[in-house]
Amino acid sequence: MIAGLDPNPQVAGRGARLLQAAGIAVTVGVLTQQAEALNRGFLKAMRTQMPYVRLKIATSLDGRTAMANGESKWITSAAAREDVQKIRAQSGAIITGSETVIIDNPQLNVRSDQLGVSAEQIPVPRVVVLDRRQRLAHNPQSNYQLCRSADTLYWREDDLTMLLKSLVSEHQCYDVLVEAGASVVGSFLSQQLVDELIVYQAPCLLGAKARPMVDFHPLSLAQQLRFDVKSHETLGGDLKLTLLPL
Repeated sequence: MIAGLDPNPQVAGRGARLLQAAGIAVTVGVLTQQAEALNRGFLKAMRTQMPYVRLKIATSLDGRTAMANGESKWITSAAAREDVQKIRAQSGAIITGSETVIIDNPQLNVRSDQLGVSAEQIPVPRVVVLDRRQRLAHNPQSNYQLCRSADTLYWREDDLTMLLKSLVSEHQCYDVLVEAGASVVGSFLSQQLVDELIVYQAPCLLGAKARPMVDFHPLSLAQQLRFDVKSHETLGGDLKLTLLPL
């Protein structure tokens, strides 16, 4: 029994044909939805040459991600941050912006000890820094943690679609996580490059002068971005929303 035929054109159902040629009965379509859910990234990449893109935001009740001076540790709870570790562990690449690197100096790695295996056993996600102004580069002596790693990629172009396609074709990254500031978030959402939006909302208010969760400027309600709520749950007092673009 097979959930579905492999969409990889290099395979294209060859295994099923070999079994049938050997006289073995083959049933296709068993638990297909469940199998698709487990392999979203690979299946999308094989069908469209684009990865499955998750975009994660941690925000306050009033849609703010940091104070005006950049202070943001920590808005959400330890349980929410632990959940982010699981998403990172599922990702082949993590995309962030140069502004996030400069302000937050993140590691963007998998360092949880609650994933069932040690962090050392989990493949390290490829980190991509969007850096059109070329403010960052590899430097073993850099103050920025990501810049010390020779594995960090720097994307200097405007075309995000080209970036996503190159992650599939050149690096075999089929599941991509975006963790970035409002400008990058706005670009991915407005260009309809997000397959799944994950929002961790903390029960707090940061005020009008705090930094917004997304830099997006629709001129009318007709230009709004709407989502379907796939799931919602509580994590350590925070609300986790998983949303699918309509």
